[in-house]
Amino acid sequence: MSPKNLELVGFDEMKLSPDVFAALQTVGYETPTPIQAKTIPHMIECKDLLGQARTGTGKTAAFALPLLSRINLKNRRPQVLVVTPTRELAIQVAQSFNDYGTNMKGLNVLAVYGGQSYGIQLSQLKRGVHVVVGTPGRLMDHMRRKTLCLDDLTGLVLDEADEMLQMGFIDDVEWILSKIPQFTQIALFSATMPAPIQKIAGKYLKDPEKVIIRHDSDATNTIHQKFLMIKNVKKSDALVRILEASSHDGVIVFARTRNDTMTLAKVLEEKGFKTEALNGDLAQAARERTVKRLKNRNIDILVATDVAARGLDVERISHVINYDIPSKTEPYIHRIGRTGRAGRTGEAILFVQPKEKWMLKRIEKATRLAVEEIALPSNREINEKRRNDFKNKISQTISTEDLTAFTHLVETTAKEQNLSISQVAAALAKMLQGETPFLLKEAADKPAVKKTAKKFEKKAKAAVLPKQKKAPVKHHQNKIAPAEKGMERFRIEVGYKHGLKPDDVVGAISNESGLESKFIGAINIDYDYSLVDLPFGMPKNIFNMLKRTWVRSQKMSISKYAC
Repeated sequence: MSPKNLELVGFDEMKLSPDVFAALQTVGYETPTPIQAKTIPHMIECKDLLGQARTGTGKTAAFALPLLSRINLKNRRPQVLVVTPTRELAIQVAQSFNDYGTNMKGLNVLAVYGGQSYGIQLSQLKRGVHVVVGTPGRLMDHMRRKTLCLDDLTGLVLDEADEMLQMGFIDDVEWILSKIPQFTQIALFSATMPAPIQKIAGKYLKDPEKVIIRHDSDATNTIHQKFLMIKNVKKSDALVRILEASSHDGVIVFARTRNDTMTLAKVLEEKGFKTEALNGDLAQAARERTVKRLKNRNIDILVATDVAARGLDVERISHVINYDIPSKTEPYIHRIGRTGRAGRTGEAILFVQPKEKWMLKRIEKATRLAVEEIALPSNREINEKRRNDFKNKISQTISTEDLTAFTHLVETTAKEQNLSISQVAAALAKMLQGETPFLLKEAADKPAVKKTAKKFEKKAKAAVLPKQKKAPVKHHQNKIAPAEKGMERFRIEVGYKHGLKPDDVVGAISNESGLESKFIGAINIDYDYSLVDLPFGMPKNIFNMLKRTWVRSQKMSISKYAC
């Protein structure tokens, strides 16, 4: 089968064992990812493989499914060995093998890593295992003690090889490779291919098939990369504002040192975020509990170092924030790979200080993508988010909880004390909020902005014909009349799927720019965007302000419309 046709192959055509194929139906896999479509057919045919793909592309299944399909369950000696850089990744890969082999009666998979008792690992090795997943150091210990016999090994995988290089394990990996049977199938996977990794591939892999999934083909549509230039603001305060203004699910914040993770986690906790730190000082059991709490939504934000987060795979990660810019591009690629997985979208936000601009350019070159600059959210934006969150929580509680007892209590209280229902509700909200102000103080527009707005309005009066009136249109039409004299058309990234109405657009633009509503022209609302006509010659500072303006819990992100 030619490589060109591999992407068209479905799981049912890949010659997987019936038990493995049946497990895919259970876990809900329907269509192979690019790395799976290009890798599995080669591995089924026992060919060595060199794979380059970023984290989160489905590479674990790409090697686990074909290797499991060849397991001889009657032979209780290790037939598959997977070498990983971290204990977290070893545990996750081992769990994946168990999931994909759930229909293989008697399959034994063992994860071996430092920090776990030798006794547990030794007893399982004595009983017999088919698949071993482990970190280099612990694997070498077992091999030297002769408690791990690799005589029957048929397949070996080096997972995240570039991470093992960065962590100083490359000599250990070579030692392991030198001890395996001569005809073992070897698959090497890495997000990047530095020279030492290429050297190992050339030395130990036999005429390997090469599978490359380009970063620009799989990350462009799933991860929105942004950066914030840190000027005249404390970094921790900037982080709080970013989190306050964003709609996020799970978040990983990468900090440089262990102390930084603890300090930052404390700051976020004090601001009301459900946060924990993850670093190398934590015992393995504590690290596993922390990751489990993130998966189970007991916490929402993890502040982690690179080492502690390696191998971390949590589906709900919507944002990765690089609080400290990495010194190399490879860690950045690995970091942002924690979000935007399996077709979902994610955001990667990078904090950059003026002296670090050079690294930003290197990152853009490495990812082949421009990183969008964002502004620090204003108090107005944060307040808008707080109001919307407050309303959404009320709606969710009403739709999911039985409020009968509280409804009766509120109505009775209002009646007895001659109060309105809104007064009682406001008092309850205040009791819940405590002494901390619910809204931030919104600074008045800067004099320069006010002055510009007045000039803009004066210009609008002169340019727009007396008969000009705004003409809201509920939905976008196939044919839209051109903007009238003195007007130009703009696009905003909010539409009727967000509940947008013409009055929302008029209110947002009038409040921010100071432009009277009568000078706002036709508004055409489409599904996920809208068009609005405004007087020609909008000043740059007002344009930038409108770009950051929120409406219906969405940023307007206004831009000039090109017909």
